[in-house]
Amino acid sequence: MRLQPEPQLGDLIEIFRPFYRHWAIYVGDGYVVHLAPPSEIAGAGAASLMSALTDKALVKKELLYEVAGRDRYQVNNKHDGKYSPLPPSKIVQRAEELVGQEVLYKLTSENCEHFVNELRYGVARSDQVRDAIVAAGIAGVGLAAVSFIGVMLSRNKRQKQ
Repeated sequence: MRLQPEPQLGDLIEIFRPFYRHWAIYVGDGYVVHLAPPSEIAGAGAASLMSALTDKALVKKELLYEVAGRDRYQVNNKHDGKYSPLPPSKIVQRAEELVGQEVLYKLTSENCEHFVNELRYGVARSDQVRDAIVAAGIAGVGLAAVSFIGVMLSRNKRQKQ
C-alpha cells in the first residue's frame, strides 16, 4: 500500500469509486467536505452510483479515510494551471459554511466534482460529465456511420440483383 502525502488545506481529493470518481475538498485535521447523496456510503460502489439519481445531496464533513473507505484516492488539483485557486483559508471557510446544508444535486450539472471545483476555483465544472458527453457523442457518430454503411451496402446488394 502506497502512503499518501498529507493533503494541504483546500486540496481537491479524487476518490476512485467503481464506475466513477467521487470528489471532496480537504479542510484539515484529516477531514474533507463533500456532497453526499442520501445513499453515499464509503466503498458502496454501484449502490453509491445509484444515489446519483437523486436530486438532493447533503454537504458533509467527515474523515477522509471514512469517506474513501477501501477505495484509492489522490490529491488532484488538476485545474491549477487553468484557474487560480482561492486562498486556502477562503476555500476552507466556504466549505465549512455549507456543512449540514441540503443542496440541489444533478449528475450532469451540480455533482460532487462541480461542488469542489466551485469551492477551490470559483468555477463549477466536471470533467467526468464532459468526458461522458464526448464519449456518448463519439459512440453516436460511430453508430450512425455503421448504420449508414449498412444501408448503403444493402442498397448496393439490391441494385445488383
